[in-house]
Amino acid sequence: MNTTWYEAAAGTSAFGIVAIVVGGLLIAAALVWAIRLGVRVMHSEHSGRTPRGGEHPTLPESGPVHETHQRREPAEMPRAEETGRRLTPHELGSPGTRRGGDQSRPRWDEGSSGSFGSGGSGGR
Repeated sequence: MNTTWYEAAAGTSAFGIVAIVVGGLLIAAALVWAIRLGVRVMHSEHSGRTPRGGEHPTLPESGPVHETHQRREPAEMPRAEETGRRLTPHELGSPGTRRGGDQSRPRWDEGSSGSFGSGGSGGR
């Protein structure tokens, strides 16, 4: 090999390094520009003004709303033997549930394992 090959190889690698550095700088500049544009758009969309006293949400006249706990019962599905045919989805009606008649809170049985029927003696 003569020196011409070494000079050509050194020249192309130097050009490649310069191209990578310039490309990286271009990408970094594009990212900085995009972030500044996004911040500018965000500030222009935001009114910048905080709500005044009468503009804040207020409690309803009945007072604060609290959680309610209810036991729900599923709606019964008619069986094909009763209707003589299978029902299509639009014939089933709304999929809602109804309020259960027994609203007492379920308690663990004294001898049960309490873990979805995993078995065990349950302390007996």
